Amino acid sequence: MLKISKRVTIAEHEIKFRTIRSSGPGGQHANKAATAVQLQFDLKNSALPDDVKERLSQLRDKRISSTGIITITARRYRSQEKNRQDAMERLRAIVQKAMYKQKKRISTKPSKSSKEKRLGEKIQRGKLKKMRGKVDPLG
Repeated sequence: MLKISKRVTIAEHEIKFRTIRSSGPGGQHANKAATAVQLQFDLKNSALPDDVKERLSQLRDKRISSTGIITITARRYRSQEKNRQDAMERLRAIVQKAMYKQKKRISTKPSKSSKEKRLGEKIQRGKLKKMRGKVDPLG
């Protein structure tokens, strides 16, 4: 069981793991052992709350397919078990990101005094710039 928060968990049977050969350095060990882990999680058939599923499907993430399957490939470690834990942690991070509901912005208007202050500063700045002009030698 993957615990996301106090109210949200993902059951172990909803997550599918597949082992694959890892690329990169490692010599003979990398050529023989399938240490990389590919995690697949089907959003549509999961027990996550509907609002979390909706926000997950709206995320612009290359790991989430158009069919709603999250695929995470973990090959950071040489151990299959560590890669499995790493993939689970990354899944947890994605779901936690989707659980955060962004507050709606309340539009406000500037106060009368702030408008007057802004206009006063603009007039002052304009006067300063006008004084930088060419000086008339005769007058």
